[in-house]
Amino acid sequence: MTHLANADDLADPTTERQCRCLRSIPVPAGTPLNIGNSAGLLGYESARGDWVRPGIMLYGVSPFLRETAVERRLCPVMTLHAPVLAVNQCSQGDRIGYGGTFQCPEDMPIGVIGIGYGDGYPRHAPSGTPVLLNGQRAPLVGRVSMDSITVDLRGMAAPKPGDEAVLWGEGLPVEEIAEAAGTIAYELLTGVTGRVTREHINL
Repeated sequence: MTHLANADDLADPTTERQCRCLRSIPVPAGTPLNIGNSAGLLGYESARGDWVRPGIMLYGVSPFLRETAVERRLCPVMTLHAPVLAVNQCSQGDRIGYGGTFQCPEDMPIGVIGIGYGDGYPRHAPSGTPVLLNGQRAPLVGRVSMDSITVDLRGMAAPKPGDEAVLWGEGLPVEEIAEAAGTIAYELLTGVTGRVTREHINL
């Protein structure tokens, strides 16, 4: 077997060289060949052996750089959501969150959503990272807290406390959130903490 180090980059020749190298090794007849991870299976015919080990694609996430699941016709199998806790009417000049890193440019509604880095939402997600609320995107504003985030609700029908916000998954690709936060989808998917309730649905 081998493990593909650069298969996420379809422009990198390393994967083809790696596959040729493995196949050149003399082995007894009938020895099974194990190469293909998710990127190998989807992107390289030479990486298809007797055994395969798909990983990230089983979450419905693209294994390739600068791509989302949509391009590969993969469907997300994890949706992370959290409730709207409050909608606050803030005034021009009000500062939001720790450090007051976001200052309201005008009178505006700010939504508070009950999820934070204590739940596995990326602490370094910057202002502008999208959250899906009732089918509309609302940008994150201010710092991610341990237990909550805040979003800009201007220009949209204000949600009610109790409405669900989608942080990633159905309707909002996890790859997009990972890119905004300067990380990879793998880290987000495996970083959801034990205090988040899991609901397993057989489709």
